[in-house]
Amino acid sequence: MTDALYELTIHEIHDLLRSKQVSAREVAESFIRRIEEVDSRVRAFITTTPEHALKQAEAVDEVLSRGDLLANPLVGIPVAIKDNMCTRGILTTCASKILYNYKPIYDATVVERLNESRAILVGKTNLDEFAMGSSTENSGFFVTRNPWNLDTVPGGSSGGSAAAVAANECAFALGSDTGGSIRQPASFCGVVGMKPTYGRVSRYGLVAFASSLDQIGPITKDVTDCAIVLNAICGKDPRDSTSLDVPVPDFTQSLRADVKGLKIGVPKEFFGFGTDPEVEDAVRSAVDLLVELGAHAEETSMPSVEYGLAVYYIIAPAECSSNLARYDGVRYGLRVAPDSGTVTRQTREAKSSIVSMFEKTREQGFGAEVKQRIMIGTYALSAGYYDAYYLKAQKVRTLLRRDFDKAFEKFDVLITPTSPTVAFGIGERADDPYAMKLADICTIPANLAGIPGISVPCGFKEELPIGLQIMARGLDEETLIRVAFTYEQHTEHHRKRPPL
Repeated sequence: MTDALYELTIHEIHDLLRSKQVSAREVAESFIRRIEEVDSRVRAFITTTPEHALKQAEAVDEVLSRGDLLANPLVGIPVAIKDNMCTRGILTTCASKILYNYKPIYDATVVERLNESRAILVGKTNLDEFAMGSSTENSGFFVTRNPWNLDTVPGGSSGGSAAAVAANECAFALGSDTGGSIRQPASFCGVVGMKPTYGRVSRYGLVAFASSLDQIGPITKDVTDCAIVLNAICGKDPRDSTSLDVPVPDFTQSLRADVKGLKIGVPKEFFGFGTDPEVEDAVRSAVDLLVELGAHAEETSMPSVEYGLAVYYIIAPAECSSNLARYDGVRYGLRVAPDSGTVTRQTREAKSSIVSMFEKTREQGFGAEVKQRIMIGTYALSAGYYDAYYLKAQKVRTLLRRDFDKAFEKFDVLITPTSPTVAFGIGERADDPYAMKLADICTIPANLAGIPGISVPCGFKEELPIGLQIMARGLDEETLIRVAFTYEQHTEHHRKRPPL
């Protein structure tokens, strides 16, 4: 039993801990061994924390021996955290050379809440640098591989987190979603990924990419685990001014297989953009199944969706150009001495002008994708172009939100593909930035509108997973979970694991 613990879900491990069939240390050791066995091939982790995990597990076992905390389903459960969320005393690099040595002095709010739940941290996962990318090929350190086929990408930017869950290297993971960065890699890796409503989960301690779009969410093996993690991480945080002061329901109460009378909208615009016919067939088959189970489905139109990609690639770079201005080599992270061009630690004093030090630090610290987005964003915000680009993009964003509002007057949920294709080959889209960006075209609209979305496995093409995206009106994660759970209970896709 203890050898295969890494194969289990959160709720399955919790049942074993409650019945005292296993200890938290045995659970931690099983996942640590799994990481040692497979991560040299998958490369999901930037930093692993086996000693920290075992120390946490021993503390959990001590508490459990007294009969405490047994009601909390995350007690003793191994988690991986995307490496753009602050972890006190543990490297937080954002997969960027400019933060290669940064160890925060505080925890992100979501990390605090997982610590309070007594979850066990097994490591920090790889990502596209500063979460900018759709394949985790833009990491400043190395490329993560998809466990289903090691020659394909895991998606991005939370590719490390999705790959770690799919490869059974953790029971669950946290990712961040700016334009689909939880849902798209969850689709590529055949796991469940949710972006909650903007403001549901505190962003305090999440290294900012695009502040009006970023949202933290769970990546799990099934929908039940997703609801469990949401219960732990949602809620008002006074340290985050965008955090919503609204009640947090018990999301596990939505785990019921019942969609009778539910109204499903199927926006036709999401099936354009070069959608693979097999992906479309799988998604439409999923809708048909839900109809058989009592839901009503109808095709609808959302005309502004076609502008979503263009709007995103103005607003997101504009916000990133502002957020990344803090990386100058002065306060933390990389510093490059202007005279030598060599990498030195922060404590080395600049020997030339401060401007030269800024330039060299950013030149060597940022990767090509990050530099490109900073330049695009700075241009869009510059005098003479602000009205033509940034302001116009924000106006179109409002039109997109209105399209969603209108759709949700009639429908309870909207169902689309998560991505137009399955995972593509490593390097396949490296020289085609437009094709790369199309990987997020179905997920970006939910970020622009601030609504919740979830991706669940709905089929396979040539042994690679296909993702089903379900979206609901703001703060209606309960309906999302109910629909996703109903579909999951009547299919077997989520039970399949990569042949590692």
